Amino acid sequence: MNDLISIITPVYNGEAYIEATIQSVLAQTYTNWEMLIVDDLSTDHTAQIIQKYVEQDSRIRFFVLSSKGGASMARNKAISEAKGSYIAFLDADDLWKSEKLEKQLCYMKAHDIDFCYHNYSLIDEAGKPCNIQRIAPAKITYRRTLLGCSIGCLSVMYAVKNIGLVQTKRIDKRNDDALWITILKRCRFGYLLDEDLAYYRVGSSSLSSGSKVKLLKYHFLLYRDIAEFDIFRSLFYTGTNIAVYFINKRNREIDLTNQQIVDKQ
Repeated sequence: MNDLISIITPVYNGEAYIEATIQSVLAQTYTNWEMLIVDDLSTDHTAQIIQKYVEQDSRIRFFVLSSKGGASMARNKAISEAKGSYIAFLDADDLWKSEKLEKQLCYMKAHDIDFCYHNYSLIDEAGKPCNIQRIAPAKITYRRTLLGCSIGCLSVMYAVKNIGLVQTKRIDKRNDDALWITILKRCRFGYLLDEDLAYYRVGSSSLSSGSKVKLLKYHFLLYRDIAEFDIFRSLFYTGTNIAVYFINKRNREIDLTNQQIVDKQ
């Protein structure tokens, strides 16, 4: 098992977290990877931090967008440069456990899976555990994803051979959901590796932060521009997505302190 895995990491003003994120990749037990980091014109010291690692490890490749494009365009750029047989996603403020790549690749190859994801835990902005684990459904489909997606970007890996190098139109929020919708048009199912293999950082600096009211606009654009539905169908799925989010939330988060399912925002 020596397949190259391309790790896709968009970043914008990530100086507080990007070093820890890179370190979590360097600590992987599976070593045949390339990390493609694309900077969306950061104004802090992000580029200098990344460049230090580029000079130390040739597996880390660094690109800067010529004009601001948001996370979706940064991911598109990284994917266009990818050379791997598998694509994995890791945002610039999240972390992987050291066996993430090895376990996920083994699982995918053993079960002939093209699209795979896993569970993960939450940490705060300081990196301290929130004692909350997010669990994902055992299987997802295109139709199920349209109703609401409950998988984390940091958990996804897919096989390039059968799916291709997937890119999306620009959408400044819900761009991870846009990827899953596009991928699931090309493959029938996505499957869960039922292990906790990563840490998702919650807080104001997260790529996916923003009020749920503002996100309504991007839910609509997800269906109108990415799924290419008409206005009425887009409105229907926007409303349904919000409803499903609250209905399913109790089944997605587990309090690791006492192993009870909790309802947290």
